[in-house]
Amino acid sequence: MWLYLLIFLIAVSIYLAARDENEKNWVPLAIYLGGLGLFVACADMLGGYDRYIYGEVFDQMSLVTRAGGDVTQTAGYQLYHTEWLFLAFNQLMSFVTINRYIFIFTLTLIIYTLLFFSIKQYCDDYPFAVILFLGLWFFFTFTYLRQVTAATIGWLAIRYAIERKPIPFFAIVLLAYGFHNSAIVLAPLYFVPQKKFSQAFVLIGLVACLAIGMSNILGGLMGAADAFTDAARIEENINTLEEGTFRFAYFIEAVFFISLILWQYDLFNEGSPRQITLMNMAIIFCALLLLFVRSENGGRMAWHYMIGIIATITYIAKESEFTVIRSGIIIMCLFLFLRIFISWQIFNNLYPYKTFFTNGYRSPDYTHEWYEYDSNYDRDKFYK
Repeated sequence: MWLYLLIFLIAVSIYLAARDENEKNWVPLAIYLGGLGLFVACADMLGGYDRYIYGEVFDQMSLVTRAGGDVTQTAGYQLYHTEWLFLAFNQLMSFVTINRYIFIFTLTLIIYTLLFFSIKQYCDDYPFAVILFLGLWFFFTFTYLRQVTAATIGWLAIRYAIERKPIPFFAIVLLAYGFHNSAIVLAPLYFVPQKKFSQAFVLIGLVACLAIGMSNILGGLMGAADAFTDAARIEENINTLEEGTFRFAYFIEAVFFISLILWQYDLFNEGSPRQITLMNMAIIFCALLLLFVRSENGGRMAWHYMIGIIATITYIAKESEFTVIRSGIIIMCLFLFLRIFISWQIFNNLYPYKTFFTNGYRSPDYTHEWYEYDSNYDRDKFYK
């Protein structure tokens, strides 16, 4: 745990050192996110089951590609046939390597590069935005590679929603959709008015979202949003919750953020399309958490609006006269950071940390025991 706590403490130290001086200095941001990206990219299948699925899909496609076979008959095309950009990326990487670790390494660095550009473009205080990222999203970049990539691609479209340029906006959303179909949830952003809605309107809308979420009528949408949902995986992986269970964490997260936003509502200037668009994204983020409050993985739909909540809460922390807000948000992020770490450690998914530069595997590593499909990787990580 201390290794991961050190990552969080370094981010807080950078924030405290940068206060009122270098809050928008992109060099420390690039160095920190670059190091963080390498930390995640070099991990040896840490984070859970999904890395194994993506590794197996890539391994099979790369071998068929190199042999001149029909890639449309591979598992990747059967599982992700509507996610054409993800398949194209797999096939493109097949010409570079046939090793799953290099594939995952490359994809992870792309994710962190896109994340860097989004924080740099949309956030007013880079170090504080990084703290929010650690609390809200960091651990998910270990394992949910396809959806995380789609979200970071989609965030590139936000500037075009702000500038009211539909062609580049929808073109980028289409690219994100091609990596993970859930990115379609970002498309309505273009039609959200660039206005500051009344607090009463926001609250009524969120209560309605909670009522819909409690009914769980949207639970079936997740099957379409996630092209691979294996019943055996859900049965065997006790880390997942039964569909239909009330997700208390989603509810508390949404209530905390919307309370903070509405409390500091006067800080937001309706004359700034960028500021208002990002704030409305934050509200939509909370709405999506409530809409899927009884869905096993529905909260991932909100990831496509994650940069909105990061940018908005960062702005509040920077501009509010209440210094307790900044301390409270950092404590909350530390709590979220530790909560995810501890819950994932039931399966030793994150610690002890190991890179793929050494052979063998960690013991015990339950995910490896259940899902490793190629024991040759245990003997030599670069056997192919």
